[in-house]
Amino acid sequence: MRKPLVAGNWKMFKTREEAQRFSSELVPLVTGLSDTEVLICPPYLYIHQLVEAFEGTPIQIGAQNVFWQDQGAFTGEVGPAMLESVGATYAIVGHSERRQYFSETDEIVNKKIQAVLSSSLHPIVCVGETLDEREQGKTSTVIQNQVMRGLSQINEKQAQALVIAYEPVWAIGTGKTATPQIAQEVHAHIREILSRLFGKTVANTIRVLYGGSVKPDTIDALMAMQDIDGALVGGASLDVASFATILGCKG
Repeated sequence: MRKPLVAGNWKMFKTREEAQRFSSELVPLVTGLSDTEVLICPPYLYIHQLVEAFEGTPIQIGAQNVFWQDQGAFTGEVGPAMLESVGATYAIVGHSERRQYFSETDEIVNKKIQAVLSSSLHPIVCVGETLDEREQGKTSTVIQNQVMRGLSQINEKQAQALVIAYEPVWAIGTGKTATPQIAQEVHAHIREILSRLFGKTVANTIRVLYGGSVKPDTIDALMAMQDIDGALVGGASLDVASFATILGCKG
């Protein structure tokens, strides 16, 4: 069985004080939470702060991005070893906003995935089509190309550390959410591609998350789908109450 993973991507939001207040309010709500793996990906600045704040709780901390080398003359970048040293356990790779605003290609995404897999971190690899691509019937081709190129030269053993996140670009930050049936169809397609790459046994262990305006009132229907193993949550992860509800916390 694949344990569900719910990851909150804070993007470029929150001050240090706001991050501290968020952690203080969330800690008592997640006590005893064991059926879901929980991850928060804040800006780099707050990773160590939140690792300490959530110590002893089920919540892990990850990064929103990562560079493909551990160190070097790369001004402004942060490598896997640095993230490991401050307690991060995951790194998001290839988010559509990185692709759109920072010109990240599938080849760059592949270099980052290989670097992350060479560390103790787990990569959350984002794939997804634009609205134009969906309307032109290109969703399957776009997803296949992103998965195949992004995971080039990854072997079966490494693949077991992967998490894939399907984020239809047309649903990110727009308030639009793919129906559970649409999401399931793409997730099943992703798992079929993973089966071709790594074999069915390994593919069935890889978690595939859904992302794109996930909210408390959409999470249950999404999670009821066979191949949806969790969520990559954007805006709703910035609010303690909404994120706790998505996690299924009763507090």
